[in-house]
Amino acid sequence: MVGSSKRAVYAALFGNLGISIAKLIAAFLTNSSAMWSETYHSFSDTFNQVLLLVGIKTSSRVPTERHPFGYGKEQFFWSFIVATLLFGISGILSFEKGFTSIFDPVHQIVNADVSYIILLISAVFEGNALRIAFNMFKDTIESRGEKVNLNKLFREFQESKDPTILTVIVEDSAALLGIAIAAIGIYLSEITNNMMYDAYSSIAIGAVLMLFAFFLAKENRALLIGEAMSKKDHTKILESVLKIPELNRVITLRTMHFGPNDVLVAMEVSLVDNINTDQIEQVIDTIEERIKSVIDVRTSSKIYVEVERDSCPVNSKKQQDRKMNE
Repeated sequence: MVGSSKRAVYAALFGNLGISIAKLIAAFLTNSSAMWSETYHSFSDTFNQVLLLVGIKTSSRVPTERHPFGYGKEQFFWSFIVATLLFGISGILSFEKGFTSIFDPVHQIVNADVSYIILLISAVFEGNALRIAFNMFKDTIESRGEKVNLNKLFREFQESKDPTILTVIVEDSAALLGIAIAAIGIYLSEITNNMMYDAYSSIAIGAVLMLFAFFLAKENRALLIGEAMSKKDHTKILESVLKIPELNRVITLRTMHFGPNDVLVAMEVSLVDNINTDQIEQVIDTIEERIKSVIDVRTSSKIYVEVERDSCPVNSKKQQDRKMNE
């Protein structure tokens, strides 16, 4: 999955770099506020891809004594920085350019055709980057043997723990929306000779950037704090381990993501009576194997199974089975 994330980031990086330079030239040639906003947007996106690659690189470092659980959350941290940069730089600069243009009596768009050509080329590159990221996102669903539909895509987007792919998808979606807003604003200003449309489109692009940035920051904040695995994976674990005959019931199951495929699983269980120490150890090993068989856990050192004395009746496992079936 890390390799797939890198591919999506590199596709977005090289696409955004070329687009940024082209938009900068168009902004100078046309004097369009919307074009300047799109230039800020694309240069910000280019720098963001570099930060995402830094996150992927640093998150793969081996655990140390100071960081025994590894550096998986580096991806969440750098994705959060990307979101704040997207908000702090692109959004504010777009607002500033738009409001400045409103009160600029000499503001005038020239060579509008250049803007249309650059925006069209940009849409092609951004669309291709979005297609690559979206296909990888879709492949995640298909790899589980599930049929891809709108509901599955929406749920996968909500439950995905890969901030890199999410960030690329959100950035490219915002870029395409920004291109459409810029094109409409420039066109309306050209046919009406009213430059307010160009200024308003710059402000609208800034608002779009801030909205998407807030969404990304919110998602990565949850992962940084310590978000549990999806309900689907949680259910898979319970269904798998409850089939073990020696298991009475699962008392608690706590999980936390250290990375997209790096999960801490802590489980407290009660076992049936009259089993010896060797049997207990075998049951614990079986539970660990069952967990690894249903979810993608990078290392078994992050699976903790603790046997506790349980005051609940012995048939509580059957009751739990019934709840799972319901």
